[in-house]
Amino acid sequence: MYEGILMLETGVYFKGKIFGYIGETSGEVIFNTGLVGYEEILTDPSYKGQIVVMTYPHIGNYGITYYDFESIEPQVEGFVVSEFSKICSNWQAKHNIEFLFKKYKIVGLENVDTRALTKYIRTKGAMRGIISTETDLKKLYEKVQKVPSIIGQDLVKKVTCKEVYEPFKQKSKDDIITFALTKNPFVDVEERKPEYNVVVVDCGCKYNILRWLRKVGCNLIVVPADTSFEKILSFSPDGIFFSNGPGDPEGVPYVFKTLEKLISYSINNKKYLPIFGICLGCQMMGLAFGGKTYKLKFGHHGINHPVKNFETQKIEITSQNHNFAVEIEEIEGKFYVKGNKELVVTHINLNDYSCEGIEHKSLPIFSVQYHPESAPGPNDSKYLFEKFVKLMEKAKNAKT
Repeated sequence: MYEGILMLETGVYFKGKIFGYIGETSGEVIFNTGLVGYEEILTDPSYKGQIVVMTYPHIGNYGITYYDFESIEPQVEGFVVSEFSKICSNWQAKHNIEFLFKKYKIVGLENVDTRALTKYIRTKGAMRGIISTETDLKKLYEKVQKVPSIIGQDLVKKVTCKEVYEPFKQKSKDDIITFALTKNPFVDVEERKPEYNVVVVDCGCKYNILRWLRKVGCNLIVVPADTSFEKILSFSPDGIFFSNGPGDPEGVPYVFKTLEKLISYSINNKKYLPIFGICLGCQMMGLAFGGKTYKLKFGHHGINHPVKNFETQKIEITSQNHNFAVEIEEIEGKFYVKGNKELVVTHINLNDYSCEGIEHKSLPIFSVQYHPESAPGPNDSKYLFEKFVKLMEKAKNAKT
């Protein structure tokens, strides 16, 4: 086993042992507090450009099943753990983590004091890092200074689909997609007959979002993130969904500008298309209405974040994975997107009071910053998919 080092941009470094692919990798170093779910984390496109540190000390004991893949392949740049399990005990497991890492050239680092590393990131904030077998610390420090910042980067173009596809109608060219979307024994994708045509703008959409949209009766057409608003409308959608995705929302202006055009079209033609956004989709919504986003100190990455729903006054336990948030302001006891009193804040994070959901006062447009398709609650937030369907039903009935 090779000795390895994680060098941070501040010059602080952590020693460990390389597992998986023997090589070098770099990205923004963040931590995830989930006790389980490493298969979903590894394959979540929102982690593109990042080295993920797992705070739970023992990772890999249930192997890799492919049932829980959130995309076609692992998306993380690197993976840091206290200890990874050399064996896995799970009747569904096809491989262990190391097999996956070697296949997809993912560099892992174990035997790291992840508690100390996490505390350092919490104090200093998420930062650039590099994992390497290089032992010359001066060279490593010089290398990490050249790693590009995640701010301003367009990481969406690296994870969006390359062409239009219908996930539950056509057989994929890759067996993993077909397997993860249609063979999962724990998700009944055929529960409700599809009644509504929904265009999914894929900024790095997780498979489980597609499963849940299908589950509530949506016929899905997934399009690349740079698809024009004219092309989106050509599919005659009953609703439009803007997905999660990696990085800085302001680094992908073509997405929120498309959303701006869709909103203007709806208003000018009085065809009020319901629009739903999750995670990056929430940030895009804020930007499309003239708001601003900012980078969180160390982001929200985990499965136990408490979020308050202002409408119901209930607390939802949520799954989260984002580094940026929409700026909000309080006016006369209510929260709004900063600079736009038409966008009401519907949900707020109880850890740091950042924005977790927004909704337009009069248009059928809403979004949440967290991930309702995940199940830490386990079903605290599934009502959001039903809400989207009800808005489409209302809009459809208004036409007739």
